[in-house]
Amino acid sequence: MELLDRIDSTSAVPKYLQVVNAVIEDIEAGILKCGERVPSINETSEMYYLSRDTIEKAYRVLRKKGIISSVKGKGCYISSGLSTNKVRVLLLFNKLSAYKKAIYYSILKVLGEDAVVDLHIHHYDGKICSGLIQENIGKYDYYVVMPHIATNVDSFTQALNKIPEDKLILLDKNIDTYTGSCGAVYQDFERDIRKALHSGEDLLSKYRKFVLVYPREISYPIEIVKGFRQFCREMSLEHSVIGCIHQEPLTAGTAYLVLEESDLANLITETRAKGMVLGKEIGLISYNDTPLKKILDNGITVVSTNHELMGETAGYMIKNKQIEKIHNPFMLVRRNSL
Repeated sequence: MELLDRIDSTSAVPKYLQVVNAVIEDIEAGILKCGERVPSINETSEMYYLSRDTIEKAYRVLRKKGIISSVKGKGCYISSGLSTNKVRVLLLFNKLSAYKKAIYYSILKVLGEDAVVDLHIHHYDGKICSGLIQENIGKYDYYVVMPHIATNVDSFTQALNKIPEDKLILLDKNIDTYTGSCGAVYQDFERDIRKALHSGEDLLSKYRKFVLVYPREISYPIEIVKGFRQFCREMSLEHSVIGCIHQEPLTAGTAYLVLEESDLANLITETRAKGMVLGKEIGLISYNDTPLKKILDNGITVVSTNHELMGETAGYMIKNKQIEKIHNPFMLVRRNSL
């Protein structure tokens, strides 16, 4: 098994799951064949400079999936455990945006032809999400749910508890009200935004005031506001939270953090109309990255999670039948607008 060149130490996917995936890929490619002996845990650990614990966890998953089997006194062998039956996955997203599409397509890419994936949108409504869950209990092998719920929260929570723990993956957000041992690939919105802004202290320090444009009519996590305010208090920075970009006059020496694309467009338009320059008189940070923001106005600074990686991680969990909680990376990407 030529594993070393396929193990990415910078990936959020645990190394043992990367080992599992590499073995499955080699079986599917015909490199490893049924009945073939695989190296022992110690042999594999020494051969590929991976910890014994990593290889032991990987082999445990492979045994559970029936992909390898142990013969006493002889070692481990490839068995005929790869199933031809496709895994069925139900995705329940709060909305379908460019970012959610990136997650969706990443999941599809990882699972490939081994899965049937159905997508439904619950529009932040706990009643709709609850109905979709109850209609489909027992019909799917995995339920991947974005728990961004604004209404009928109790109904949603009750329905969520009906999904077997080992079949549930929470995506984008972890929730304290769910106490089961389900999987999760999540953002910690309050901590993430605060930490990302601190990484840009040198850029933000040249502005007199910092404004968060937080639209009330759209259900963004309130933790974003909490993290923003905590950062500003720690920096002793004058700040405010407004509902739209037109709520306050645009003034030089102010930096803005905008969540919605419409507010981004309006802020750029108004900045140009007043003859101001982004990154000098006006600072701008946008929430969630897109290819367009890399080139718009010579580059828009963003705070963003890695949506493609979020989908990939969820896909690997499903593919490898391994449920755990993984925090998805979040960072400040520096560009000219700040």
